[in-house]
Amino acid sequence: MKRLTFLVLTDHSGHSDQNSLYALINTLVEDPRAARVDVASRGDEVNRPFFQGDGARVQGFSVKAGLHYSPEGYAFRGTLRELDPADYDVVWLRLPHPVSDRFFDHLVHRLADCAPIVVNDPAGIRATSTKSFLTNFPDWTPPTRLVHSPVEVADFAAEHPIVLKPLRAYGGQGIVRVDQPRQEVEHLFTNGVTTYLAMKFLRNVSEGDKRILVVNGRILAASLRIPPPGEWLCNVAQGGRSVAAEVTPREEAMVEALKPHLLDHGICFAGVDTLVDDDGQRVLSEINTLSIGGFPQAESQTRRPILQQAIDELFSYCYERC
Repeated sequence: MKRLTFLVLTDHSGHSDQNSLYALINTLVEDPRAARVDVASRGDEVNRPFFQGDGARVQGFSVKAGLHYSPEGYAFRGTLRELDPADYDVVWLRLPHPVSDRFFDHLVHRLADCAPIVVNDPAGIRATSTKSFLTNFPDWTPPTRLVHSPVEVADFAAEHPIVLKPLRAYGGQGIVRVDQPRQEVEHLFTNGVTTYLAMKFLRNVSEGDKRILVVNGRILAASLRIPPPGEWLCNVAQGGRSVAAEVTPREEAMVEALKPHLLDHGICFAGVDTLVDDDGQRVLSEINTLSIGGFPQAESQTRRPILQQAIDELFSYCYERC
């Protein structure tokens, strides 16, 4: 079996000691199927042209004995050398939001005539990262529709309270609750914003937002993110807390239904989020496909080898495409 070379593209400037990158890379480096693992960061000033879509090469380094987090980013401040993404078997994107379309376009163009597998595929990230992607799965979501004007918001809010989500928002940003059709929303449709995903507000939201870690279509673990007292947004970034959770049979069926769509879009790593609807059933609320985290935390919570399982599925995904 061929040993694979990896180039991991990240941005260490926003990392914390909870970031999954370090544990995932260290597990990858120790795997005998990995011939070499190199890392390049958007947080290094020298790499600004590359990550803006203006450079063919990037400055980075090889991971030898492990990669370790420090607030000062010591691991990324050593000697760098010029790397060409086209020289690798796998280019693994571990970039946080926001990522420019120009960078994606440049990367795809650069690798068009080469062999690298890109995880996750840029075209797939763009297709799945917009909230409108959820409208493809009406059997699994709460009542959901795209709204393009205050009138359409009012029509939907007349049926039940709703939440409005900007199509490319992340981390709970920009979400607005609309409780009745006369609520003022005109200001939301300004500065070029023309469309929101509108979703029925679920009164059981305080039971928590469950994040299901999916790699190569396989469920590895889940965690429940519970909102602060008196709040309804569950994101940890918005003050929620996270505990281990089990996956229900309905959620297993949900992920199985999503699996072919994700894989067809070149999505290996995904975070599938569910909420409890008014009937007590788990329903699909988000699909996240950029820099999915939570792997070392899941391993600690479950005491299962989640990190190695994630890397095993990464290799399976790549070998199927070599």
